[in-house]
Amino acid sequence: MYLIIGLGNPEEKYARTRHNMGFDTVNKIANKYKIDMTRTKFKSIYGTGDIENEKVILVKPQTYMNLSGEAVREFVNFYKQELEKIIVIYDDMDIEKGVIKIRKKGGPGNHNGMKSIVQELSSTEFPRIRIGIGTPEYKNDVINYVIGNIPDEEYNILQTGVEKAELAVEEIIKNGIDTAMNKYN
Repeated sequence: MYLIIGLGNPEEKYARTRHNMGFDTVNKIANKYKIDMTRTKFKSIYGTGDIENEKVILVKPQTYMNLSGEAVREFVNFYKQELEKIIVIYDDMDIEKGVIKIRKKGGPGNHNGMKSIVQELSSTEFPRIRIGIGTPEYKNDVINYVIGNIPDEEYNILQTGVEKAELAVEEIIKNGIDTAMNKYN
């Protein structure tokens, strides 16, 4: 079983923001595999289904980004989930728009959602897919950049990263993370 976690903020207010690329990816996977995302548990919206004959749980924590680890920890503990079968998907300003990077493990960088997950799991030993959102024009404008609305043209570029992330999840499940890293990094 895989636990696939997309990071973001509640969609009523933050649906078309750079910080919600993880949620966008989970929504895309859910639509493709007809996974019903209406259940709630552990401060999250989630759904269960199958990808490549493997059971998956898709999760969108509703704790707001900075407390994502609380929800993730509860899912991991409840399902006794192996860390190597968790895939966390999130936005990254250090990567060019529309580009993704896959890692088997590693630190959280400057991402507060990942800092929360690393702290709550007491581990950096889990896979992640980072979706590039580029950097703001002014360094002191980070908050507005990640949670502000995105112009249509830029949103379309960011969605190419979401599409790649969705395909990368499939590749990890089907052929393993090393193959996915070789194919998408």
